[in-house]
Amino acid sequence: QFLPRTDFRKTQKFILLSLFDIISKIDLVVNSGKLGKIMKPKSLLTSSAGTFKKQHKRPFDAMNNIVANLMLNLTSSLRFEGSLNMDINEISINLVPFPQLHYLVSSLTPLYTLADINVPPRRLDPMFSDAFSKDYQLIQADPKHSLYLACALMVRGNVQISDLRRNIERLKPSLHFVSWNQEGWKTSLCSVPPVGHSHSLSALANHTCVKPTFVELRERFMRLYKKKAHLHHCLQVEGMEESCFTEAMSSLSALIQEYNQLDATKSMPVEDFPRLRVAV
Repeated sequence: QFLPRTDFRKTQKFILLSLFDIISKIDLVVNSGKLGKIMKPKSLLTSSAGTFKKQHKRPFDAMNNIVANLMLNLTSSLRFEGSLNMDINEISINLVPFPQLHYLVSSLTPLYTLADINVPPRRLDPMFSDAFSKDYQLIQADPKHSLYLACALMVRGNVQISDLRRNIERLKPSLHFVSWNQEGWKTSLCSVPPVGHSHSLSALANHTCVKPTFVELRERFMRLYKKKAHLHHCLQVEGMEESCFTEAMSSLSALIQEYNQLDATKSMPVEDFPRLRVAV
């Protein structure tokens, strides 16, 4: 959205690396029955040449399956009945307090592709803990050390509202929410579970852990832009001028600065405001 396409190979690798890591984690689950910490950070890459191992014959099919599972969970309330269905429009209304900070980080548990029929079932309470773990995020980010603006939990299966509230209260002390939105939770319950599983959980969070992604994107772009690499291709497009690049960089830097300002408020004390009372 911010930067013109300069080097497709570098950009593609940067965006899809997290999904390759997730496929490796799924393989660990299928083969060992549990998600351990034995996976090396670069287990999916061979040497500095950047070629992928032949561990997955069709890795893009597996990545597409993960994205499809996420979309199926997002739209489940539109397709099935539930005790607490959620309209898709409510996601942007409740999770985007400021127009520019609209980048939502997703997590999915259990992690599986459509071809993984041996993924062991996950109990309900650990499933909620997984949703806030870095191992289950669909980008390379660690939400435990970041500041939440809002969070949506979309549960499928035979789960009660009391189970949802119990787990939120259990996890709240370990999560950092902005002081002015301590109750920034959006919840959804769909009674129909995904095929092959008793229940599943998708989480969408608006938090500052996405900032390192933008910082790295800016650094990669600047290394190319300083050398004017690939610039002549973009300037051949009608309406594209070199000033578009500087404007994009200014927009991206302003976004990163906004996230920095939010992170600076993480250590501030939370004020306990009284609830509104109706005068009678």
